[in-house]
Amino acid sequence: MSRKVDSVKDINDSKETWRLAVRIMDVWSVVNNKGIEHLEMIVMDSLGDRIQVLIRHDHLLKWKEVIKENMTCIINNGSVYNNDFQWKVCDHSKKIVFLGGTTMKAIELQNVPPKGYFFKDFGEILQGKCKTDRLEDIIGAVSEINHIQSNTPGKKVVVSVVLKDLKGNCINCNLWEIYGSKFLAYYNDPKNNGAIVILLTHAMVKDGQVSNAWSGSKLLINEDIPEIQDFMSKLPTNEQKEKPTQSAKSLSNWSGGSQYSPVEKFVHNAKCMSLSQFCKIKHETLCVTVATTLKFVVSKYGWFYYGCTRCSSKAPNPEKAYECSCGQKVEQPIPRYKIEIYDSNGESKYRFVLWDSECAAILGMTAEFMHNSMVEQTLSASGENDPESIILMTPAKNVVIADKGEEVDFEASDATQLSGTKPSKKLKIESSS
Repeated sequence: MSRKVDSVKDINDSKETWRLAVRIMDVWSVVNNKGIEHLEMIVMDSLGDRIQVLIRHDHLLKWKEVIKENMTCIINNGSVYNNDFQWKVCDHSKKIVFLGGTTMKAIELQNVPPKGYFFKDFGEILQGKCKTDRLEDIIGAVSEINHIQSNTPGKKVVVSVVLKDLKGNCINCNLWEIYGSKFLAYYNDPKNNGAIVILLTHAMVKDGQVSNAWSGSKLLINEDIPEIQDFMSKLPTNEQKEKPTQSAKSLSNWSGGSQYSPVEKFVHNAKCMSLSQFCKIKHETLCVTVATTLKFVVSKYGWFYYGCTRCSSKAPNPEKAYECSCGQKVEQPIPRYKIEIYDSNGESKYRFVLWDSECAAILGMTAEFMHNSMVEQTLSASGENDPESIILMTPAKNVVIADKGEEVDFEASDATQLSGTKPSKKLKIESSS
């Protein structure tokens, strides 16, 4: 009779005769600064519990060609130690080390879940809710390339991109060396158009941004796997068709090509207009104007509204779940920016309405993140558990409250589009001269 199978969560250092039925979720090679190689992997049992495994260099030849990612197997008699890896990829306090008496047999195990990923929420990354020694899986759409450093003497390749999740949260992601080169090769291939969704495994998280680990990270770009295809399908239709842009800074630091980004092309071909001319435009056009921001206007509804988690539509009730017209089932509506500003260039004064995506890009944070941060600060300062008390809070500089009788329309009329890339986002302009 075969021995009973143990659960991963029960593993401790009380014995070395553990018998595990697991799937190998991931396996990677690590080479230290002395050129000595060893293997590391993550295994998961039928309950979904995971533990990190080490195969030392003196046992490498025995196992390197046997172990395959995603295979299921029975592992016997691995030695148990404290999980003292500098970078951990799961929460188990122990690790397993293959020694001379360790055996492994490949076997089909239907009850063990398939290989998957454990994505870290961008909101938690932005709020610092991350362990400093933990590697995380992340997935997001590239919204902008803000820095490219080419491979030159004394410098390593690094590409810095902005990743956005389905809630609109944005974080910086740094791709070093082969990871950066892989991204650039994909981005510069003329056959690849539209949105770019990347999945990065075992990413290091620090100060609200992520980067690949030196060993173990895998970078998947628009791969035909369920996780990426599902993410892509949930992006707004216009974003699925948009290729991420390169900032001027990224172009100035990259010697790999001379082609203009969409932003560079826009500015290069745009006509310069005064603010008054700009506000009289009745059709879509390329133009540039310069103006001074006079003040922010906060209506009686505050600086945000509650909307769908996928699109920018307003929720019928901020406290109730509903199905949006875009097809998204919204369990809890989220805050989305709607800010009005007055601008002038010396001739006259005009009112503009800035919507969610534009405000998030300018401020570097989503309305949901700002709202939650303000709630936490208010509760911390006052000790009163009353989130409603901060709903109308807004940055204090140059702010005025609109007339009480003013109604706020969530659909702008007689508006001028910001650009042809966001047809649903329009400017609401009123002359105050």
